[in-house]
Amino acid sequence: MRKLSLFIATSLDGYIAKLNDDLGFLKLVEKEGEDYGYAQFTSNIDTILIGRKTYDYVVREIGTSHYDNGERDIYVVTRQEKPDTGRIKFYAGSLAELVKKLKAQPGKDIYCDGGAEVINELLNHDLIDEMTISIVPVLLGSGTRLFKDGRPEQLLELLAVKTFDTGLTQLHFRRKHADGK
Repeated sequence: MRKLSLFIATSLDGYIAKLNDDLGFLKLVEKEGEDYGYAQFTSNIDTILIGRKTYDYVVREIGTSHYDNGERDIYVVTRQEKPDTGRIKFYAGSLAELVKKLKAQPGKDIYCDGGAEVINELLNHDLIDEMTISIVPVLLGSGTRLFKDGRPEQLLELLAVKTFDTGLTQLHFRRKHADGK
């Protein structure tokens, strides 16, 4: 069965964006030739889930080629119906139903690229199997929190910790099921 993984960066105090969806703090750890394992991670992915605001930001800053490379299906989770564009599908239905359907299909793994609303909806339904969380050494003080209050408790198993000379620390977790597996 396919797994759904989160690969995301956060400030030390738990924010994935500053106010107004500003991701500028990520530039603090940019380094020529360093992708923090992103290429290796995405080599096992053929489907991406992403919230509309995060999608709009990436398209504005990097361009559609970041997602629409012809190799992956991209589901942009939105509240408004929009026509699909190539392999980019704008999805306004139940996120839990979509993920359950995708996990049951053959293929590589599924990558959740944010944002916070999508991540927390997936957590509320216990649908994230693994998380790679990169901690940027900065305290932002406010913004968009990675984890919202009110979600169910979930046990995690730490698989790996990596540190980088930029000060970024990366944590890799797998969800533990109630039976300890």
